[in-house]
Amino acid sequence: MQLITVKDQFEGGKKAFEILNEEMQANRVNVLGLATGSTPITFYEEIVKSDLDFSEVTSVNLDEYIGLAKSDDQSYDYFMHEHLFNVKPFKENFLPDGLATDVEAECQRYDEVLKAHPVDIQILGIGENAHIGFNEPGSSFEAGTQKVALTESTIEANSRNFEKIEDVPTHAISMGIKSIMAAKKIILLAYGEKKAEAIKNTIEGPITEDVPSSVLQRHQDVIIIADEAATSLLTK
Repeated sequence: MQLITVKDQFEGGKKAFEILNEEMQANRVNVLGLATGSTPITFYEEIVKSDLDFSEVTSVNLDEYIGLAKSDDQSYDYFMHEHLFNVKPFKENFLPDGLATDVEAECQRYDEVLKAHPVDIQILGIGENAHIGFNEPGSSFEAGTQKVALTESTIEANSRNFEKIEDVPTHAISMGIKSIMAAKKIILLAYGEKKAEAIKNTIEGPITEDVPSSVLQRHQDVIIIADEAATSLLTK
């Protein structure tokens, strides 16, 4: 596990882009795993400004809210198009279907997508409670794509993007931890004091399902890019 400390999210976005660019120049990126939320936005901005060509690259996203159509401006499908896909077209883009009538079947379908498109680089954010994807504390390390109930803290954190907290979806379809760990390389981005405890537990804490991100200690190639506030509780 490698830690890169940066000044802020803008420097973090540039550093993540440098790593992606190096991997793409070496032709080591056929499938790129993507994340949503505010954390990866500066990374996507760097991609948009670049001359990188993704026409032969497939993307797979971590998760999607249940109950939101792709056209809903709060859906993750909409987010990805607004921040990346509309400017940088990929060969294919895969996200879970938040309107699937049979959620269990949709989870199985997405596992088949991931099996057919093994991820070369997975981009991750991290929740204040150390969730990765929407795998909340207590999620099995052996789980594949699954329906997850969002915790109150996650719903509250996500409410900043909605008119009122009652509008925030309570469930999502998320790539499971087992699927995340299957990526060849993982880049986790974390900014701000609110992420400090999660980063400390990710790097220095015991490996436990109570801290989903702690499983990353078992991965052979993880780079954590975090600002000084997010790394402020580290002791090593």
